[in-house]
Amino acid sequence: MPLAFVADFPILSSMFPQPPLPEPLWSSIPADAREALSAILLLQQTRIEQLEALIRELQARLDQNSGNSSKPPSSDPPGFKPAPTRLPSGKKPGGQPGHPRNLRVRLEPDRVIDHKPCFCAGCRAPLAGDDPDPRVHQVWELPPVRPDVTEHRFHKLTCPCGRATAADAPADLPADGYGPRLKAAIVYLTGVAHLSKSVAERVLEDLFGTPISTGQICAIEAEATGALAPAIEELRGALPEGDVCMDETSWKQSGRLCWLWVAVAARFTLFHIANSRGRRVVHELLGVGYAHVLSSDRYSAYGTVVRRQICWAHLRRDFQALIDRGGAGAVVGRELLLASDMIFTQWHRIRDGTLLRSTATRRIRIGLADEMRSSLGAGLVCGCARTVRFCESLLRDWDHLWAFCEVEGVEPTNNAAERALRPAVMLRKKSQGTRSESGSRWVASMLSVSATCRQQGRRVWDYLTQVFAASASGRQAPSLLPTS
Repeated sequence: MPLAFVADFPILSSMFPQPPLPEPLWSSIPADAREALSAILLLQQTRIEQLEALIRELQARLDQNSGNSSKPPSSDPPGFKPAPTRLPSGKKPGGQPGHPRNLRVRLEPDRVIDHKPCFCAGCRAPLAGDDPDPRVHQVWELPPVRPDVTEHRFHKLTCPCGRATAADAPADLPADGYGPRLKAAIVYLTGVAHLSKSVAERVLEDLFGTPISTGQICAIEAEATGALAPAIEELRGALPEGDVCMDETSWKQSGRLCWLWVAVAARFTLFHIANSRGRRVVHELLGVGYAHVLSSDRYSAYGTVVRRQICWAHLRRDFQALIDRGGAGAVVGRELLLASDMIFTQWHRIRDGTLLRSTATRRIRIGLADEMRSSLGAGLVCGCARTVRFCESLLRDWDHLWAFCEVEGVEPTNNAAERALRPAVMLRKKSQGTRSESGSRWVASMLSVSATCRQQGRRVWDYLTQVFAASASGRQAPSLLPTS
């Protein structure tokens, strides 16, 4: 076999560094046999390359983690990304000199006790008067908690004419015997703190001295769902009026796979459980002609929205995946990851107010974007099929990478939606989903209320109390939209 023939096949070159057959012996093989042998070796070489590519693909799947894919950190194996070894700093534990002090809040006192000295510590002369600036030491304590029970007695009186008349119940009297604050506490425990109904039952008994059944908790949750419906519908109507950050995660309803969607606007958050992960849910929430900026990952369901901001945090994981797979795409991945580092540096300066948006935009769109486009062009001809497909898709979405440079309030990631989904994911892990459509509406409503109130700095319990008070008097629940 000639040396030139072996050199044509890298796998043979590694297996046979010396020619396996002397030149005279190879020449002695008939020409038709040599052609047949060459064809067989070519087929084997092609098959070996296909199998090696398959091995690399399967190994890349095995090596997927939260750093190079969309897998959650909870799925990472033990020992993934161990914390780097840190040398002792020599500083004492705790707060360091110069750190901001966290002072205890001074509450309005219910009672004041003045402590005054009677005699001088030096000459023992009697003392009188007041200190204009006394040292204050507050002691906080929970009052003894017991239910505030109002017993209504409805008398039935008989007229001399023989007709018996019963007293009418007040219009705002709760028919089930539970007041607005107690109902708000119940749904706070189950819908915001995500306690199970049995645990909430024990908490109400132990802390508040209020015995209640699991069935009654379910009834109060159903009442909350109905009372909150107008406020949730108002959020849904206001969603298409501004920029939105969206994401979705799986959910189970009666053992069937559903999807929990979240949409984070500037001042409120809306959750929605649907039986689909398709684009029709995006159209249902935002409308077909949505004209503002949608921040999301590269999932195809968001592809019909005209103005988008693709999440750069997800892109960085894709770049890392190129590096981890190795081969020709690794160089492209390193170049793209470096460019994204520099883009985030510029963005942080925009966010902190240390760099004009116009200056940073010019640096990103002219300098860094051109470097990225050049790297993607190199990826198109690198020979790695997966890298080529990734570069082609990113170039198709090229115009959706830069909205954060041009639109005030739009960030380069969809981290707001990711953070909003985190409590819902923890609830899913504990509860394994819901058992009915009404249970799904309850979960989506309470997640929306909790996230929105915290966005606006409102106390969730206070809002829920107002909702039940309005329900008792036949009024509509207070709006969740900001007043200003």
